[in-house]
Amino acid sequence: MTDCFVLTVDQRGSRRDVDRIPATLAALDGIAMLLPCERTVGDEFQGVLDEPESLARVVELLLREDAWNIGIGVGEIEHPLPDHARAGRGPAYLLARDAVTAAKSSPWHLRVLGDHPAARALETTLWLWATVLARRTPRGWEVADLVAEGLSYGDAGERLGISQSAVSQRAQAAGIIEARRARELVTDLAGCLLGKEPS
Repeated sequence: MTDCFVLTVDQRGSRRDVDRIPATLAALDGIAMLLPCERTVGDEFQGVLDEPESLARVVELLLREDAWNIGIGVGEIEHPLPDHARAGRGPAYLLARDAVTAAKSSPWHLRVLGDHPAARALETTLWLWATVLARRTPRGWEVADLVAEGLSYGDAGERLGISQSAVSQRAQAAGIIEARRARELVTDLAGCLLGKEPS
């Protein structure tokens, strides 16, 4: 048995929308996972993660798309590992199933379930992070993406054809600093749940 995160994610309103799973799986493809995300049935996919930073990256992408019920189960999965995420077994899978069901009527359509007390703290932090991300406009995301690439506000302004002052205003409105802190806390709490030291 290995402690990890099992994600069970399903698309909201899939009968009235396009199938978003192929594009989302492609976007998640570069993120390190124990078992990569893959479609299970219909409008649902699953993945297994054992790296705190990977969890933060996956959840940020899913929150940004604002199209998913996100269930995260924290606990053990059985060994030997299967070839595919959908074939796995163990307590974390059961928790993820309960979590995605609960997510349908929960804040930000996201739940984290696990026996460790830090699971609730992680869920709360993710909700607060989601609140910051939800207020970002497309212009705010433009700046956030450039800053995430390592560009300074001045360089980002040159790329966007606006002043450094305008970039700073967009960054403040987008909550870039607050979101960075939230992401750091999410990563640390996720590491705590996996028994890893904060970075």
